[in-house]
Amino acid sequence: MIHNTKAHKFGMLIDLDKCTGCGSCMVSCMAENNVPFKEDESRKKDSITWMRVYKLTNGKSFPDTEVVYMPRPCQHCSGIGDHGHSPCVSVCPATATDYGYDTGIVSQIYTRCFGCRYCMGACPYHARYFNWWDPKWPEGMENYLSPNVSPRMRGVVEKCSFCYHRYQLAKDKAYAEEREIEEMEYQTACTTACPAGAITFGDLNNPAHKVTQIVKPDPHPVPGNPKVVGKSRNPKVFRLLERLGTNTKVYYMSEREWVRKAGDNYLDGEWDKVKNHHGAETSHG
Repeated sequence: MIHNTKAHKFGMLIDLDKCTGCGSCMVSCMAENNVPFKEDESRKKDSITWMRVYKLTNGKSFPDTEVVYMPRPCQHCSGIGDHGHSPCVSVCPATATDYGYDTGIVSQIYTRCFGCRYCMGACPYHARYFNWWDPKWPEGMENYLSPNVSPRMRGVVEKCSFCYHRYQLAKDKAYAEEREIEEMEYQTACTTACPAGAITFGDLNNPAHKVTQIVKPDPHPVPGNPKVVGKSRNPKVFRLLERLGTNTKVYYMSEREWVRKAGDNYLDGEWDKVKNHHGAETSHG
């Protein structure tokens, strides 16, 4: 484990009550990161979507039906105890994926990957994708590819990078001007494209950043489950499959209890203990 008191810890909050499921985040992500696509995208098993929007319902019939849309990028797990041992990083035999202790971002090094796909099996969020073909762009479209992101070749795994190239560009500019990076200088493509303002991105180690002020991450281990660190003190905020101790840096928020409950597979009686962990809450479900 490496301790760096000046390290960033970039993370994201997605307000599910604001998300309309428009898909702007998916489109902007694909354009920004040169994500390849097929002529026929109806077969989803080999599609590549770094950001994918899922549709959830409360399971009730009309007129009590409620629908919510859940964008799902890579969750950038910190691993058990927040030590940087992400599930995908721990199983990669080629060190083709790595945890950045200075940013909290899980990176993918394409030229090291030999396509064993252990990382895909280890990821509990299905956020990694295998390239079954070399990218093929429609005639003329290659002129519009981003020069800051290398297209991936057949036989390697790829995933969301929190638009790391944007961080590098902002860092270079700040260094040249002898100052620190401002909050709004480094924002992911999906964050800037969301017309509803549902995505908030920033440094979870910086108390001045909006994402930290909303999430209020608890730096101490959760009583009864020391694997979990960084649990939100905001009772409306949750993480997916939090009990696993993957300690993701993508948080979700909703006023509706059934939405928050959908974030994990709770057994009978478990939900009441979880929702009361950080104080009593009002049910809107």
